[in-house]
Amino acid sequence: MELGLYTFADVSPQPGPGAIGPHERLRNLIEEVELADQVGLDVFGLGEHHRPDYAASAPVVALAAAAEHTKRIKLTSAVTVLSSDDPVRVFQQFATLDLLSGGRAEIMAGRGSFIESFPLFGYNLEDYDELFAEKLDLLLAIRDSVEVTWAGNLRAPINDRGVYPRPFQDRLPVWIAIGGTPQSAARAGALGLPLALAIIGGEPARFAPLFDLYREAAKRAGSDPAGLATSINVHGFIAETTEQAADDFYGPQAEVMNRIGRERGWGPTSREHFDQSRGPNGALFVGNPEQVAEKIVAQHRIFGNDRFLLQMAIGTMPHAKIMKAIELYGTRVAPIVRKETAKSAPALAAPV
Repeated sequence: MELGLYTFADVSPQPGPGAIGPHERLRNLIEEVELADQVGLDVFGLGEHHRPDYAASAPVVALAAAAEHTKRIKLTSAVTVLSSDDPVRVFQQFATLDLLSGGRAEIMAGRGSFIESFPLFGYNLEDYDELFAEKLDLLLAIRDSVEVTWAGNLRAPINDRGVYPRPFQDRLPVWIAIGGTPQSAARAGALGLPLALAIIGGEPARFAPLFDLYREAAKRAGSDPAGLATSINVHGFIAETTEQAADDFYGPQAEVMNRIGRERGWGPTSREHFDQSRGPNGALFVGNPEQVAEKIVAQHRIFGNDRFLLQMAIGTMPHAKIMKAIELYGTRVAPIVRKETAKSAPALAAPV
């Protein structure tokens, strides 16, 4: 199983003493990707957001910088908000990243968890679903053919035009990222694309039917489900002791979840709820290396996932603590997980 990290490059929403701004955060980000590569992690993802509390509005630029500091780690968006972007430019940017990195680029396409990009780039939220479906269709057409002829309802047509440069890989991997919508899982399966499922709350086992739905849709569409890669993307943190991991992670994570919750009408979180969520049946992967490894292996038994991505840098976490957590993830968690999951798991499906 592939193990990795993802982040949105959080910054302090307001200036002031101790605030972390975009310059500092992006410089720290490159160090984090470099360390993840050095300790043997497989994937690093960077999410696209257009808000004052995140620095990654152009993930591919930061990933290209990281490519020059790394040797083997895969570099992916997490996610690219395809609905409000142009598939031609998305493909060109990631093909360029793929060339710079020697074939390590991936696209994780999704509809996004925020809506700021729609008015920012002149799109109508009423077209939310159609925009994603249409632009995904164009992105895949560009990936699969050098010269493209395509027509849709919400973008001007393309008539026998080439899209360059072409990537280093024969086919640039395109994943579909979802947050729990059954229709989205079925669409990914029907298209024969690898699926990344974000689980940031509730009991993870409740999400397992989405992978069943995904694999059944793939089978009905004529794809072999065994050949399709799957990932679960979660929140968590690792420290030398359970208490330290919980104490370090709770404050920043709660601040972010409460800030977003106020925007969306959610009730406030609490330390009691946090502690329940980091238990065996909860969605948070917080603890010492052995505890986190045990929980990853347990979830793998439920999902049969080929990839596991952990978001540890939530809120303005101290850079030194993130770096230590990455070190523990690569040197102590990963060996346990790889040994245990290799006993029964088939080889990783190649992303398509």
